[in-house]
Amino acid sequence: MPGAKDFKRHAGLVDQMAGALGVDLEEQMLRGRLSFAGLEDAVLACTGCHKPGECEHWLATRDGIMAATPSYCRNADLFRDLTGG
Repeated sequence: MPGAKDFKRHAGLVDQMAGALGVDLEEQMLRGRLSFAGLEDAVLACTGCHKPGECEHWLATRDGIMAATPSYCRNADLFRDLTGG
């Protein structure tokens, strides 16, 4: 089971990935498009990823708003739904 440090790391990755796609998670929650439970599920899904280092690198080297997540992202469908893609 992931510990608090893992949850914090992956919560940050989910937030950064959303930002990379031009998604404001707080706004999506306020609009009712994402529930708190849905956000928790996204972070939990992210903790199961075996490529967080690659994700961190991808996020650090991007420039501007990206059209899609990396292929290995466990939340690709969620982000696609939130971006309308």
